[in-house]
Amino acid sequence: MVSLVQQILRTDAAGMPMEWIDFRQAVKLHALGQIAYTCGDPLFRLHGGINAHTHRRSQLVLHSIIATHGNNRALQKLRDNYTPPLNNHTLFQRDDHLCLYCGEHFSRHGLSRDHVTPVSQGGPDIWTNVVTACIRCNTHKAGRTPEQAGMQLLAIPFAPTHAEYIYLQGRHILADQMAFLRAHFPRSSPLHERLVRH
Repeated sequence: MVSLVQQILRTDAAGMPMEWIDFRQAVKLHALGQIAYTCGDPLFRLHGGINAHTHRRSQLVLHSIIATHGNNRALQKLRDNYTPPLNNHTLFQRDDHLCLYCGEHFSRHGLSRDHVTPVSQGGPDIWTNVVTACIRCNTHKAGRTPEQAGMQLLAIPFAPTHAEYIYLQGRHILADQMAFLRAHFPRSSPLHERLVRH
């Protein structure tokens, strides 16, 4: 069994990834009868009280992936106009904590969000116009485009799909969870190549 901080992947009944939840949320979903089915490896075996009639102690096994009934928010997120919210954590994850100008890896504190076409020149704050940059490169580029600053962009920024976004939000993703998520990535996803390297 693994640590209680291990995240559980929640999907809808059709198997579409929805979000990461902790064991408390998973127990609540079980108690509410919201679980359609489980898959993946067993993570936790939780013990409850003793039944007064049967004198048996209750127990609940939580798996790494749970599918739930109810509102199908995942299908709404798959519409053509859906774009996951942009934030630095998932941006840095998308770019593998790599400065897309100098090519060096940095910790989260050494990175910043750079607008390829600067906001001062009308560039929008969207996934396809932002990249991860180290503080030094971002300061050097300033309010210029890469071409104007004489800098080369090492990769083309892309907007992640919902499944890719769930992956980018994850912490300590288990092998069975990763295989499940990866099956939902588009074939053209740049994340496939990275996952082969790691």
